[in-house]
Parts: sequence; structure tokens; C-alpha cells
Amino acid sequence: MNDEQHISSLVLMHRHEAMPAIKALVEAHAALEIAAHGDCRCVVLCETGDQRSLMDCIDALQALPGVLNVSLIYHHVESLSELDQPMEPGLSS
Repeated sequence: MNDEQHISSLVLMHRHEAMPAIKALVEAHAALEIAAHGDCRCVVLCETGDQRSLMDCIDALQALPGVLNVSLIYHHVESLSELDQPMEPGLSS
């Protein structure tokens, strides 16, 4: 069993007409979520259980017609056991 959670943010640069295809792909993948979007760019959040799944999501987004670039902006790996721990009151990031 994999004890990791990969949390990533991706910035996509795309043609205006690519947005419906991007939305459809994101809706079809539970690991993806559009956090923000403009006319020709958007931020997609990706939460996967391993790095290969993250790369598969990046590849799928990059393969969409009208997507010009997919940039990995943030990538954090946390163990699932750590994510299950309660936060101590008074701690802030």
C-alpha cells in the first residue's frame, strides 16, 4: 500500500476554445479540480496517491487540443498517516 498523498498545482496556458475540453477532462478525473481560470490560463489542483498518477494527469492535460503549456508550480508529498493526525490548537502555517 502506498502511504503518500501528492498535492500539486498546475498552471495551464491554453487557447480560449480549449476550456470546454479542459473542464470535461477535469470533471472526468476525481484527482483534478479547477481552482481559478481566466480567458487563456487556469490553475488546476491535482491530488494523487503517487507521482506516476500526477505525471499521467499532466500528460493528459498537455495532450488536449489548444493546451499550449502545463507547468508544475507546486508539488508537496505528505504521508497519509501524517494527514490523518489532528492539528494542535493554536498552530498556524
